Amino acid sequence: MTVDPALRDAAQTSRAWPFEEARKLVARVERTGKKEVLFETGYGPSGLPHIGTFGEVARTTMVRRAFELLSDLPTRLLCFSDDMDGMRKIPENVPDRSFLEPHLHRPLTSVPDPYGEFESYGHHNNAMLRRFLDTFGFEYEFASATDYYKSGRFDDILIRALEKFDDIMAVMLPTLGEERQSTYSPFLPISPISGRVLYVPMKDVNAKAGTITFADEDGTDVTLDVRGGRTKLQWKPDFGMRWAALGVDFEMFGKDHQTNAPIYDRICEILGAEAPEHYVYELFLDDKGQKISKSKGNGLTIDEWLTYADPNSLSLFMYNKPREAKRLYFDVIPRAVDDYAAFLAAYQRQSNNPTDRLMNPVWHIHQGQPPLPEEGGISFSLLLNLAAVANAHEKSALWGFIRRYSPSLSPETHPRLDALTGYALRYFDDFVKPKKQYRLPTGDEARALTDLSAALGTLPEHASPEEIQLKVYDIGRRDPYKTTQKDGSVGVAQSWFNMLYQVLLGEEKGPRFGSFVALYGIANTQALIAKAINGEFVK
Repeated sequence: MTVDPALRDAAQTSRAWPFEEARKLVARVERTGKKEVLFETGYGPSGLPHIGTFGEVARTTMVRRAFELLSDLPTRLLCFSDDMDGMRKIPENVPDRSFLEPHLHRPLTSVPDPYGEFESYGHHNNAMLRRFLDTFGFEYEFASATDYYKSGRFDDILIRALEKFDDIMAVMLPTLGEERQSTYSPFLPISPISGRVLYVPMKDVNAKAGTITFADEDGTDVTLDVRGGRTKLQWKPDFGMRWAALGVDFEMFGKDHQTNAPIYDRICEILGAEAPEHYVYELFLDDKGQKISKSKGNGLTIDEWLTYADPNSLSLFMYNKPREAKRLYFDVIPRAVDDYAAFLAAYQRQSNNPTDRLMNPVWHIHQGQPPLPEEGGISFSLLLNLAAVANAHEKSALWGFIRRYSPSLSPETHPRLDALTGYALRYFDDFVKPKKQYRLPTGDEARALTDLSAALGTLPEHASPEEIQLKVYDIGRRDPYKTTQKDGSVGVAQSWFNMLYQVLLGEEKGPRFGSFVALYGIANTQALIAKAINGEFVK
């Protein structure tokens, strides 16, 4: 990435959260003398990857790019899949749950693929993750726990863990209940008999020979070499082991890991390495306020978001306030789409202010190279309302209104707007249309609407949104909508606009009304008002 000296200077004090984390890494490498910085994300492929998985990679990439503005050291991002974990329960969203039942507790890469597409269930879920990360253009290296354990890349650190077995146990045992303490071992052998991951106590630990001894499922004692993928570590020791083995400098994780972070750190230190920098983010919630879970399949999937909105809007959602719990459901999509467009437009106005540019989310979303915004000023929320009143089912119908509003706009010259029309039609059909609830205007409201229609009729057909909005305000500056501002001027109460949305659009909220009329057309809006007064929408 080409470094702008002014941006680098601004990055030294930027309050954007990726730069706050990046500066910690700069201090770290100055202390350790490392010549390369390793970022890591973890993925548990017990279920299909969800948006939270994507968010972890997206946010880590944002910190990585912020670091690269501050430092010339090379960086890597390792996306690590814990695919050697035993399948402890069957996800609810697989095609045939009974197909997986005989394979419970086997490593995920030893469980057959219920979709019939890949070598194993773990390989299937890994492929789904990589497909999506590649679609977004992330720069990363994929790593499989199965490959790392079986290839011997973890052999040396596993021997070290045997040597420090008692020290690791001293960290882990106080965190466990009395019953679990009696059976706990940081090493999980893979049963030579059944192929399952065993949670059994150790009868002997021999660091010199590199072996453990335990009772297998049939009760016989087995001595097993810990190397070569014959064993793996419990997930908490595995966290710290991986950091130590790979030299990880930065890893973020969800709040559900926060209480375990000191355990991960201590085990990493016991194994001879400095624990990485952390960033703890809040968890996503579904529409019912419950934590999103891969096994439950609640909340939004990656593909569902991309059915109704562009990838950049999803990246913006991930950037904003990562330490606040947020609902991740369909109703957050429209605002994310429109906010992204607003930030992109603002970035161009910030060309002489590096500090503001680094605070703008699009710098982080586009790794310092945001595209130019498309002209046109048509928001996603405006398109949703246009789809409603135009009864449109095809993009061509919406484009008819758009071209009348601005002949210079076309699908060829404005591909993002063209994509938005498709997203808007799908989103309207699936989420807005079923919830629309019109109401009849009261007598006073009907008279106000009649006056509004007459006022609009005094304007030319191609009046600007601002000219139309003035007429909307003029009618609203009367009882019962008239308000008096602090400076003594006459304003318009929000109830005026609420009435317009409820009666004309069947919504509680809506776009700037002048912009809507300009796009829909004055004559069409007058016809819309007449239908509302006649009660046709309620019928």
